[in-house]
Amino acid sequence: MMTIRQIAEEAGVSTATVSRVFGNHPNVKADVKERVFAVARAHGYFPRLSIRRRNVVLITPSWAEYPVQNYVEMVVSHLARELSGRGYRVEMLPDDSLDRLDNVQFCGAIRIGSDEVPRANWSARFDAPLVLVDREAASPQDNVFSVRSNEAQGMELAVEHLFARGHRRIGCLVSRSKAGNSSQRARCLEAALASRGLAHDASMVRLVTEDGFVEEVGKLLRNNPDAIFSPGGSGGIIAAYALSLYGRRVPEDISLVVSERAMISRYCIPPQTAITQDYGALAAVAADVIDARLRKQVFARDTVLDYRLIERDSVATRGG
Repeated sequence: MMTIRQIAEEAGVSTATVSRVFGNHPNVKADVKERVFAVARAHGYFPRLSIRRRNVVLITPSWAEYPVQNYVEMVVSHLARELSGRGYRVEMLPDDSLDRLDNVQFCGAIRIGSDEVPRANWSARFDAPLVLVDREAASPQDNVFSVRSNEAQGMELAVEHLFARGHRRIGCLVSRSKAGNSSQRARCLEAALASRGLAHDASMVRLVTEDGFVEEVGKLLRNNPDAIFSPGGSGGIIAAYALSLYGRRVPEDISLVVSERAMISRYCIPPQTAITQDYGALAAVAADVIDARLRKQVFARDTVLDYRLIERDSVATRGG
């Protein structure tokens, strides 16, 4: 096993400089950091996790792969507040800059909106936990955790809210993205509708992109829905806009339930009834994982949290 002294000799620096590089000290030149890390990588040397190294990397999705940046901003704001409150320093790392992971020292990483582990050998390469937010790991590893929302419960929550208020023609427009939960949500919605004896075929449950959202609302209206549920993406505001174009009033003509979007849903006219993930709880669990691993404690590999319903004015009561 290579030592810090040997790395220092090969990199042409002092052992104190190597320690500062591995400790993420701010006063080390970039070219010196790269030289030290290059030597360490070449010899398979990975510094061990230290409770004193309080840096957490937040890996955010790119615009191209994940256009729902309003959601990302909500998650990041809660994570930043939770982590900083526990004494961690936060570093943002866009998904298209993952090569920088090899040149950053951190005690934990949190990836938002992706089930892909940034390194196939994460547990061997990094002595730090990785937490996937809003996804379950596609390839489980010892040091990879997930905290996510209960999609089946969330879809059921919205359908039951509409069903209890007399709606029997519930159309669903599920925002589709490359890295999203759209297919899972559609399956859960079909099951929720079918369990109540409601129409649940492709005419009533549709996967849509934001580019074609207005047109898809028009197609759905041909099937005479009395309510629309639009989970994911920016579907809520686009659906409201499309309904106004087609001359439908919310909720007088058609009820609308959406995914909560900060600074948007509550200010629509009418304010939109929405399901929302518990962002505070997601952030707290992610921080709990890092706390536990720093203390060498065991933590659950997968944590699932329920959605909440925010009742506003976009849902009417139908029937007697």
